[in-house]
Amino acid sequence: MNTQTRTGLDGRAAMVIGGSRGIGAAVVRRLAEDGADVAFTYLADTAAADKVVAAVEEAGRRALALRVDSADAAALRAAVDTVADRFGRLDILVNNAARYPVGPIEELGLDEFDRTIAVNVRAPFVASTAAARHMTGGGSIVTIGSLVAERTVFPGYGLYSMSKTALTGLTKGLARDLGSRGIRANIVHPGPTDTDLSPADGPYSDVVRSHTALGRYADPAEIAATVAHLAGDDSRYITGTSVLVDGGFTI
Repeated sequence: MNTQTRTGLDGRAAMVIGGSRGIGAAVVRRLAEDGADVAFTYLADTAAADKVVAAVEEAGRRALALRVDSADAAALRAAVDTVADRFGRLDILVNNAARYPVGPIEELGLDEFDRTIAVNVRAPFVASTAAARHMTGGGSIVTIGSLVAERTVFPGYGLYSMSKTALTGLTKGLARDLGSRGIRANIVHPGPTDTDLSPADGPYSDVVRSHTALGRYADPAEIAATVAHLAGDDSRYITGTSVLVDGGFTI
């Protein structure tokens, strides 16, 4: 069991939307290691979700995995309420679930557009507004964006870039609207990160790596460390901010 608390989240309750793999799973683990009870949603991979639950429990914290399609606004709102009821509070929300459509913009139809907006934009809005109702003593909302919101280097990312750029506006609006209640909202834009969707040994990884100043992909734990910082009290005067964790990709 890891009993060391790095960002002072003891007694906090957190929810990660999309937490069974990649950056989301790393965030769940880090928040638990730092002392929070953590719930998370997942779409389909029950085996992966069970592993994340086990990691949270190994850290000595309570875990809750909820199978939810982020495109289903009613189900997502109900999941947030369930977490607040189960844990007795909700202090931290991390919006991570996302679709990753890549292809020529003229070939992405309206069905893909609607589904991408539902998951990448509407879901963070729904989850954030639902969570804010339970954050009675202040709280932190952290949304996972993308470096393509700052710099779209390669073709085929038009729809994805648009959806992630919209989250910056949402974050600023949340920060302004909720600040008087002590609720902070920030967005983290990861750079190339070694996940199953974007592996560091993928077919185009050398080209992607060459665009970073550090010459490498991030480990998901490096993104999670920034999320944990923004969730904790050491960042209590940070809100409405976009944080790039991109290895210098956008320089």
